[in-house]
Amino acid sequence: MSQNTILNHQEIAHKIKRIAYQIYETFVDEEEIVIAGIASNGFTFAEKIAETLQEITPLKVVLCEVFIDKQDPTQSITTSIPSDKYKNKGLILVDDVLNSGTTLIYGVRHFLDVPLKKFKTAVLVDRNHKKYPVKADFKGISLSTSLFEHVNVVFEKDNDHAYLS
Repeated sequence: MSQNTILNHQEIAHKIKRIAYQIYETFVDEEEIVIAGIASNGFTFAEKIAETLQEITPLKVVLCEVFIDKQDPTQSITTSIPSDKYKNKGLILVDDVLNSGTTLIYGVRHFLDVPLKKFKTAVLVDRNHKKYPVKADFKGISLSTSLFEHVNVVFEKDNDHAYLS
């Protein structure tokens, strides 16, 4: 199967910087925010956003990894930090690709059990094929693809890229 590059390393770096500025604009009145990345690529993307936020803002950024079984998201969801660390704070739930919306909506549901000041979502690639009514507040790129195509995001040192296969 052929691969078409959607985003190269430099384009991903630009998307991360733009998303970081959008997050800062949204949370400018806060002193501390929580960036919660869905395990593996979502968390890697969250780390990159957090790193950029710390370079451009005075915000205290707390990273949180969210563990969701992507094959069965109805299973118990856990986080790398206790809920009292994000209670009454601004939180951004981050994933690399928003495909059907299943992972993101179950992730959102998990955080609704705790009162939050403000809750937003961020993705690098929004595929526009949603099964659930969930949207990304901050997105790197929107892409209309067929249901048979797959978006892959690869985070490698000096070679981040996203491709369609």
